[in-house]
Amino acid sequence: MKSQNVTISLPIPLLRQAKALAAKRGTSVSAMLRAALAREVEAGQDYARAMAEALEDLEQGFALGTGGRATWTRDELHERR
Repeated sequence: MKSQNVTISLPIPLLRQAKALAAKRGTSVSAMLRAALAREVEAGQDYARAMAEALEDLEQGFALGTGGRATWTRDELHERR
């Protein structure tokens, strides 16, 4: 996969901490950022996919076991016992 360099600005204390964490994990700051961005993109795609599926379900409707007919009245449903 072809890559392209990107320049970002980070506060110096954050960069120092990121470098220390990367060294502790045996990786690089670039690799950590790449992984974090990949997770964010995937989460966004998962959300969009779930939203599309939910909207499709709503469009199709749900079988409630009534055959499309209400056999009760509003008053019956709200009757106090």
